[in-house]
Amino acid sequence: MINVKSKKIFIYIAVVLLVFALDRISKSIILSILDDTGKVDIYVNSFLSLFLVWNKGIGFGLFSFDKSSIYNGITLIILIINLIIIYLIYKENSPKTYFLAIILGGSFGNLFDRLYYTAVPDFIDLNYNGYHWFIFNVADIFITLGIICLIFAELFNYKKIK
Repeated sequence: MINVKSKKIFIYIAVVLLVFALDRISKSIILSILDDTGKVDIYVNSFLSLFLVWNKGIGFGLFSFDKSSIYNGITLIILIINLIIIYLIYKENSPKTYFLAIILGGSFGNLFDRLYYTAVPDFIDLNYNGYHWFIFNVADIFITLGIICLIFAELFNYKKIK
């Protein structure tokens, strides 16, 4: 008989794999519609465009560097953070572990791209009246949602403790 901890670990792995798969599928679709110049520029509506950029930084293109030593250092830091998240998922016994699994799935998606392409394809461009947000991808959405959920979980937990 499988114990409860093993079942939860299986569920966490399933969440990580689902988020990773959704990210990979979205990026595969975008990369499959590259035009002859290697670009994607699709106008969806006045709020959303699909515009491919290759991100060598972290989420939303922050800390982008052309130097390979800095890029490799950032990649190593991301790998270490992923290992810490795996440890926290294993040790933690609360609903927060689902949020950590969502973050981990998104992080694995971007880490895969960093290792395979040496850059992360970002392609979701939100804008309003000519003002553009950072261009991002599906993995960034899951990472951001997971972090926001963790913050709210901590806030609610803090109120219970007081």
